[in-house]
Order: sequence, then structure tokens, then C-alpha cells
Amino acid sequence: MFVYRLLFICLASVAVAIAADPTPAPRRTAHKTQATPEDPGITFNSVHVDGPYIAMTFDDGPSETLTPKLLDLLAAHHIKATFFVIGENVAEHPEIVTRAAREGHEIGNHSWSHPNFGKMSDDSVRSQLRRTDDAIRSATGSRPTLMRPPYGSITPREKHWIHDEFGYRVILWDVDPLDWKRPGPPVVRNRILKETQPGSIVLSHDIHPGTIEAMPSTLDALEAKGFKFVTVSELIRMATPKPSHPSPQGGGNPPASATPSPSPSATPMQQPSTTP
Repeated sequence: MFVYRLLFICLASVAVAIAADPTPAPRRTAHKTQATPEDPGITFNSVHVDGPYIAMTFDDGPSETLTPKLLDLLAAHHIKATFFVIGENVAEHPEIVTRAAREGHEIGNHSWSHPNFGKMSDDSVRSQLRRTDDAIRSATGSRPTLMRPPYGSITPREKHWIHDEFGYRVILWDVDPLDWKRPGPPVVRNRILKETQPGSIVLSHDIHPGTIEAMPSTLDALEAKGFKFVTVSELIRMATPKPSHPSPQGGGNPPASATPSPSPSATPMQQPSTTP
């Protein structure tokens, strides 16, 4: 009997210790994460092109003070970029979006208020996209054809019905300088220069002063390396099949194809991506 009582006391002590020191739940971070591209012709994070062409993209604007400065810089370099705008900001500063479109930049839908689509109902996502679509059309006279989900968060099913209903291509990225962490202009510049290659879609934000400060030297350095700048839609239209390679067994070359590849320069990507 004494042994059973001792065993009971030991088990009770272990249970109390576990209850007093539970395993902490995983922390949720609010950083940008790139969703996994899965659908050829719908989702892109880079494009295979013949030539040194890249697309600079800027998220979360327009900013009343910073976006006009960026537009001035792009005009001085004769560069066309793609802006993925927030509907709330478009409604507040439609004249900036009007100017960007007039100067040849592409305007894409980045939601109304930057929520996480992957955790929302279809109706809520639909409302976010529709309100922003209307605001962009009011400012520019035309509907956007591109959409970038906030944080890159979107489910495969959402991509399909959004594409079917709105006609959007889902645009992610393959170059991320993490400028939203505000690491400083030199870091933003160096990360972009290190990661950018022909066909890259470069992510950054026109709402952070450090990003705008980084852009003059960044654009100068990219131009010095021979890169040429186009909008995302122009980059997609330039897509070419990836070259085939001889079989190790000497069985001949497979036919050239633009099907997805795990390479970061494929168009569109289909394999899992770990870009944050």
C-alpha cells in the first residue's frame, strides 16, 4: 500500500510541474513571407528572359511625401516601375497614383488595408480587392491586371478564384532587401545588388525613407551592371523558354519548354520558395 501511495504522489508532482511550466506557443511574426508559387501562368516571382531585364516593384504606397520623390528619381533615370498600392492610400492621395500611371508606371492591387489573405474568408478578400480595384480605376482610368497579396500570403485556392474572378496575375518576388526592417540605405542597396539577376522581380517599399534614400545609388549601380528596367507585365511578355540540356545518357534533348522549374529564374515558379 505504501508503494502505491508513493507512486501516486510522484505522478501528481509531475503533473503539477507540467501545468506550471507549459511549452510556450510559437510566436507569430508580422514580416513579409513569400507564398509558394504553384500555378503556371498565374503566379510569378521571376521570369526567364533573354536579356538583362528586371522589374523594380514598390509596395504599400502611395506615400504623400516619399512616392513623389521616387517618381522624380525614376523620371530622371527614364525607368518604369510597378507600384503595388494600398487602396486606403490611393483613396487619400489619388493624384499621386494618377501621376505614376501618366508617367508610364504600372499600378497593381495590394489590397485595401494590408491584411493577411491566407487567414481571411473569400468575401473579405473579395471586398479588399474590389475596393482597391475601384480606387485604382478611379485614379488611372483603367483596372489593374496584377495583384500582390500582403505578406505574400495566399492559398492555392484563393489564387485560382481571384484569377478567375478578377483576371489578376499574382506577383511575388525573388529579391527582397527586407527594407521594411529599416536596416539602412547601404544595406538595402547591397542586398538588391547581390540578389538581382536577369528576370528578377525586386521587392521594396516606397513608404520607408531609407528605401528612397537607397534608390539613387541602387539604380546607378544596377544600370552600371547593364540591367534594363521594365514593368512586371512587360517582363512577363518577354518570357522565353528555358534552354534544354543534353541528357547524361545521351538520349537527346527534351523539347524546350516554359514549364515551372525550381531555379529562381523560372517563369512562373512552381517549387516551394523560402524567400522571407
